[in-house]
Amino acid sequence: MTLSHKTASRLTRFTLALLTGFAAASPALAEGDLNLYSSRHYDTDERLYEDFEKATGITINRIEAKGDELIARMRAEGANSPADVLITVDAGLIWRAEQADLFQPIQSDVLEARLPDYLRDPEGKWFGFSQRARMIFYSTERVATPPKTYEDLADPQYKGKICTRSSTNIYMLSLMASIIENDGEEAAQNWAQALYDNRARDPQGGDTDQLRGIVSGECDIVLANSYYFARGLRTDVKGLSDSIGAIGWVFPNQSDRGTHVNISGAGVAKHAPNRENAIKFLEYLTSRSAQEYFSAGNDEYPAVPGVGLSASVAKLGLFRSDALNLEVLGRNQAKAQAIYDAVGYK
Repeated sequence: MTLSHKTASRLTRFTLALLTGFAAASPALAEGDLNLYSSRHYDTDERLYEDFEKATGITINRIEAKGDELIARMRAEGANSPADVLITVDAGLIWRAEQADLFQPIQSDVLEARLPDYLRDPEGKWFGFSQRARMIFYSTERVATPPKTYEDLADPQYKGKICTRSSTNIYMLSLMASIIENDGEEAAQNWAQALYDNRARDPQGGDTDQLRGIVSGECDIVLANSYYFARGLRTDVKGLSDSIGAIGWVFPNQSDRGTHVNISGAGVAKHAPNRENAIKFLEYLTSRSAQEYFSAGNDEYPAVPGVGLSASVAKLGLFRSDALNLEVLGRNQAKAQAIYDAVGYK
């Protein structure tokens, strides 16, 4: 768990409350505060929080940890939890929080008007605020005919060429969950087996490591989220940026269902002591300024249609996303892991 340097001092009272007992601490978390549990670990998000505080006068107290750690924490805290908002990455993690009964439903005309249906929980328990396309990247020097769809990755012509993350990674689980929903369980299992058979190495590392594998020559084709590549365009990412011009990209399935997306999403905590402030914060995340900053600060695609893209994201281009409601990805998560396990996908 980490605290931003800027917010560390004002978190003293909040942290003491967590350590000394929630029942006594709750009244001390005064009106005018927002207690945010976040698994987004990007320094650039500091601007988002500063702008919200300036615009509203609401002080953000932030606790940062991995998504599963925050979910476990909120479950342990129960009705005494000081959390107002939980924000994390990927619909699969948001779904885990929902299944743990950590969110409360809210109704917001602002959120309904600004966000597409597939980025909103049908019951109003969570909302997606930024998007990362799950893309296919390839060596332009070694791959003459790159895959155009996720299903194409199973083609035997790519045997020994493909690198991915571990099957237990939430991005891999969500992608498989979407394939189950779109193609059926039998086809999904066949796909998993063929994809694994086409591996250049056993699954390992994160998305940036997959992209570096193209540069090193260990991998010819990889799956990675768009913002990892866009970051390599905007900043100097060791082992990637210097040779990034030799990497091509594909938005998969543009001629049918569209490209699978991962999200950063958030919901109002079930026992939020500052509920109205929490709703204001979620609405703020859909404002034009916040949406532009998701793109400029962290190379993500905005969730609100029509918002301008940063230069690094614009270079990747626009794409048609899979309109599958992201709640389905969580619902199919257990099936996804079972399929990977059945074919021995590490």
